[in-house]
This record gives sequence, C-alpha cells and structure tokens, in this order.
Amino acid sequence: MAADYSQYAKLSPFELKDELIKLASSRENRLMLNAGRGNPNFLATLPRRAFFRLGLFAATESELSFSYMPNNVGGLPQIAGIEGRFERFIAENRDQPGVVFLGRALSYVRDQLGLSASAFLHEMVEGILGCNYPVPPRMLRVSEEIVRHYIVKEMVGGFIPPGSVDLFAVEGGTAAMTYIFNTLKQNGLVKKGDKVAIGMPVFTPYIEIPELDEYGLVEVAINADPKKEWQYPDSELEKLKDPAIKIFFCINPSNPPSVKMDDRSLEKVAAIVREHRPDLFILTDDVYGTFADDFRSLFALCPQNTMLVYSFSKYFGATGWRLGVVATHRDSIFDKALAALPESAKAALDRRYGSLLPDVRSLSFIDRLVADSRTVALNHTAGLSTPQQVQMVLFSLFALMDEADGYKAELKKLIRRREVALYRELGVMQGTDPNAVDYYTLLDLEVIARDLYGKDFAAWVKDNVNPDELLFRIADETGIVLLPGRGFGTRQPAGRASLANLNEFEYANIGRSLRGMAEEFHALYQKSGGGKRPGKAKAKAAAEPDKVSGKGKGGQKGLTGKKRK
Repeated sequence: MAADYSQYAKLSPFELKDELIKLASSRENRLMLNAGRGNPNFLATLPRRAFFRLGLFAATESELSFSYMPNNVGGLPQIAGIEGRFERFIAENRDQPGVVFLGRALSYVRDQLGLSASAFLHEMVEGILGCNYPVPPRMLRVSEEIVRHYIVKEMVGGFIPPGSVDLFAVEGGTAAMTYIFNTLKQNGLVKKGDKVAIGMPVFTPYIEIPELDEYGLVEVAINADPKKEWQYPDSELEKLKDPAIKIFFCINPSNPPSVKMDDRSLEKVAAIVREHRPDLFILTDDVYGTFADDFRSLFALCPQNTMLVYSFSKYFGATGWRLGVVATHRDSIFDKALAALPESAKAALDRRYGSLLPDVRSLSFIDRLVADSRTVALNHTAGLSTPQQVQMVLFSLFALMDEADGYKAELKKLIRRREVALYRELGVMQGTDPNAVDYYTLLDLEVIARDLYGKDFAAWVKDNVNPDELLFRIADETGIVLLPGRGFGTRQPAGRASLANLNEFEYANIGRSLRGMAEEFHALYQKSGGGKRPGKAKAKAAAEPDKVSGKGKGGQKGLTGKKRK
C-alpha cells in the first residue's frame, strides 16, 4: 500500500524537514545526507582563536583589580594602562595562534579607523568577561563603530558615510525580523489589512509572519522569473507603485535561488522610490551578500527608505552564536513616518514609551526597536550579550583587515566546487549566471527532466509526479533530504538543496542518486507509451506496485503516481 503523505501538506518546509530526516534515517547501514540544512559546515577559525586568547588576557586584567583577594575573585578591569599591558601580552604570547591577529586588530582600530585604542581594549575586555550590562543597550559604542564599517564595506560598497548609519545588535537575523515587525505594528506604521510586497521565492517564515493574526497583512508577490535567471521583471517591480503597499520585503541574494539583484533591478526599485513611492518602506535581509561578487544592497541606493538586516551566521559559520544587526539611516523615512502620525497615535505612544525619556517624540525608530525587544519596561536590560558583541567585532575586523578577500575567495571556491560535483553526476549543465551566489540550488523537476530526456518527458513528469511526494521517496530510497521549493513560494516543482553543509563527495553522491531516480522514471515513461503523454489513469496503470505506487525494488515504498493539483 502506498504511503499517504497528504498529512504533511500544510507543514512549513522546516517542520517537514524533520519528517524527511526521520524517513531518510530509518534504514540501517546507510548514510543520511541532509542537504536541506542551511547551516554551513565551514567557519572562520582565526577570529575565534583571537576571541579565546582575548579571554585569557581579560581574565588576567580582572585579577589585577582584586589581586589581594584569594579564592579566584576578580574585579572590573581598569582602563588606565591597559594598552601597555596588552602590548606586553602580545609580545610575550605572539607564538600562540590568534595573538598576532589581536595585535594587528588593535593597530587597525587605532590607525585606520581612528578610534581610541584604550577605549577599544577596555570595551573588549569588559565585554568578553560579560561583567557589565550592555551600555548603551542598542550596541556598545566602539563595537558599533567597527561593525558599522564592516556593514558599509560589504553591504553598501562605501556609497554611504558610515557616520550616517545606526546599528542595533540582535540575536541573529530571525530576531531582527521579529523585532522589526512588532515595532512597525506597535507604532502604527503597518496595520491589519495593509499590503506587504514580498520578493518571491523567499525564506518561508517571511511568508508566514505577515499572515499571523497579530499582523494580518495582505501579501503581494513580487515574483522573480527563473527564465530571467531569477531576477525580478520590471512588470513585477512595477507593483511597488501601488500606494496601498506599505513595505517591500526581500532577501538579497535570494533564498533559495541564491541570486543577487542585478543593477537593473536595483536601479528600477530606486527609480520607483524616487519618482513614485518616496514613502515606501523597504526591508532587506542581506545575509548572503558576503558570498556575492561586487554586492550592493538596496540600502546603498535607497538608504533613507531601507532597513537592512544582516546576520553573521552563514559567512562566518556562526549560527550558534546568534549574531546579527539591524541598520537604519539617521535620516530615515521610518522616523519621518513617526513624526507624521496623527496626534491621537502620538499621545498613545507617549504613554507607551513615557518611562524611557521626557520627550518620547524624539525617540528614533531604531531605539524603539530596542525598547520593544524588552517590552519597554525592561529597556534598561536590553541589548545583545557583550561576549556576543565582542565576537561580532572580531569577525568584522577579520573581514575588514583581509584586504585581498582571501577568506571570501576560499568560501566561494568551496561552494562552487560542490555545485559542480552535484550537477556533473546528475548529468545536467549548470548555469554561468554572474549574479549567482550558489549557497543554495533549486533542483527544478521539470528542467532536470527536460535536460536529461527532452521536453516530452518533462511534460509527462509534470503531469504524473507529485513533487512533494517525490521528496519523501528520495528520502526513503536514497537517504537524501531536500526541502520543497513550493514552501519558499516557487511556482514550479523543485527541491532546495544547500551547497554549504556537506562535503564535495557527498554532493556527487546526491547527483548520482537523483540521476538514478530520473532513469527509473524515464523507464516508466517509456513503458507508458513514451511521448504520448498518457492521462492520469494510464500513467497510474503503468506505474503499478513494483514501480511508482506500492512497493518498489527491494521492498521500498515509492510514490503514488498522482497528478499534481
């Protein structure tokens, strides 16, 4: 009897993944290959070594304060003389990995960024010890300066003076989105029934958040076109001219196509904002931007209209650290929109934030984000933990000081070798899109079928294979986990595979396994009359128990041969 997978139809891809993992792991003596995860299996080691070495120096600094105390009691580190003590530490330990980097980092902060070396060291030492509250709660002062330079370099390309950007350090990109939507709602900048334009395909939760009852937003899809290498056609971007759309929400480079917006698309959005929609809010998640060549965020072209979210998780292999920032321009339309609220709304917000400062109306949107992240009343304990901020700073300095972008080049080569291995064994030509980032790849069922055996076979597959059920068969028979493309808003049957979390030979194995499954389907296609495109009933008859439905080879469960709806 064929398995019934319809009970999983409404699950998010990330919940469905757990069911696929169970199925893929159910057989003994078989390796499960989870290509559904976005968590990379690579990470930046040097800034981590520096973090741990810095921690040892910080512990010594603490002990200096209470050196008369026994039993391992330390005190708060002192700023006086800290630079000299640090340089002595570097000289005495320069043979230890990570220590020379710390010495170079101090020089860079002082000589290239023009910041106080003593203030930097004191903030880093106190921060890594975690011995004080984050002050200011939005982000530590020197840390914000350094991370701001990194964000402007990588996301903006230097088109905006760093001093015009404010940052809020948060627990990764997902926390950023949670805080942003909540503060937009709390301040009346979006209301139930408002329209939100979403660049599709997109990370599934970004489809689900606006639909929640507390937001009740109406979604307008801005669809990227796979035939145009996953760029947004002008006709789709033209939808943003609708004044009922309050916010444009996108991931750039995209997830899962992993393609950055090209210059034409960026300029088109900028022109729409400039000429038609100066009031449009833009929210862009640019977590994959550091994997792209010559990346520019929408924040570079529409800085006043854009809130930028960046996470350190993927590029630095730091998903467990939960490190991210929200960036806004100091002359943002979010603040202008707050100033334009009716008096009744302003009075309500005066009450909401009245415990924070006398002049509530001077409180910027980004500082309201901070307060709302702790339900306002707990604003004094807001802020990302200070050790997290120290690691974020060291990641940023690592990238800023790598003028040749050696780390970035290695990651790009690593990911692209994996992509080549997968598609080589699958037997399908891969694209050469200069805007492709390749962190993920979409395995389009129709395209693969057409490239392997022609358009008639592709049409047969489209009519007779349910793509979601196919993912279960792939998991069951091969131990490979892919995520359904439809859960990300794709309009054609596809599976998302991460190219970041497995090794090259494993991607080659995935390609071979999928090619073998395609050959099985082609044999079925030929048996059913090949090229005659039989109807559903004939295809089902051709796919009796030993083929598509019921038991497959070796007693494995297969697909029902039902047509997609």
